[in-house]
Amino acid sequence: MTQDLAGADLQSAPVKLWDLPVRLVHWSFVALVPALWISAEKGKLDLHVTLGLVMLGLVAFRLLWGLVGSSTARFSGFLRGPAAIRAHLAGNASPVAGHNPLGALSVIALLGLLAAQVTLGLFSQDTDAVSSGPLNFLVSWDTGKAASQAHEIGFVLIQALVVLHVAAIVWYRLKKRENLVTPMITGRKRLAAGIAAPRIAPWWLALLCAAVAAALAVWVAWGLPPWGMQFPWDRPPAAAQMNAADYM
Repeated sequence: MTQDLAGADLQSAPVKLWDLPVRLVHWSFVALVPALWISAEKGKLDLHVTLGLVMLGLVAFRLLWGLVGSSTARFSGFLRGPAAIRAHLAGNASPVAGHNPLGALSVIALLGLLAAQVTLGLFSQDTDAVSSGPLNFLVSWDTGKAASQAHEIGFVLIQALVVLHVAAIVWYRLKKRENLVTPMITGRKRLAAGIAAPRIAPWWLALLCAAVAAALAVWVAWGLPPWGMQFPWDRPPAAAQMNAADYM
C-alpha cells in the first residue's frame, strides 16, 4: 500500500514509483501462491517442490533487493516506527513515495511468512514418505512431520494475510479513490507535490541479485553440497544405485 494522497496536490506528470524487479516479484507471488496450493491439493508433489524452489529464489531476491535496490524497494526506505504508524492512523502523516507505515508492515509480514513457509517446506515429510522436501534428509522423521504440519498452518496464515491485503486495496479504491493496482502494473504514479522521484537502481544490480538468488535455489535443490549431498556430477548413476540397493 502506498502513502495516502487524498487531499494532497499532485504533480502534473506520473513518475516511476515501482521498478520492474519489484513488480515482477509481486505478480510472481500472486501467481505462485495459488499454483502451490493447487499442486499440493492435486497431489502433484514434484511440481509443488519445483514451484517452492522458485518461490525460494523470489523471496531471496526480494530480501536482497530490499537491501540494495531502488529507494521504494529498500526496507530502510519504508519501514517506520510506532510514532509514524500512529500518525498515519490519525491522518497526520505527510505523503511519501512508496509504502505507507501500515503497508510496510504488510510487506514485512508477507515476506516473513513466505520465507518461513518455504523453509518449512524444504524439511517437510509426508505421512507415507512418498515425497519430501529437498532438505528432509537432514532432519529426523518427527522433525520432518512437525515441519509438514507447520507448513499447513503457514499457508492458512498466508491466506489470511492475502485476504487482508486485497481488502485494503478495495478499501483504498472505494473510500480514498486511490488506485493501488495500476502503479504496480505500470510502475508509474502521480506523487504529491514536493516529493522527489524515487531513485531507481541500475539493471546490473538487479541481475546480480537475481543470479545470487537463483544460485541459492539451485544449491538447495541439489541438497546443499558438499555439506549435505554430493554435487550431481559426483553422484553415482541411478542404475548403479539401484544395483547396489539390490544387494542390501
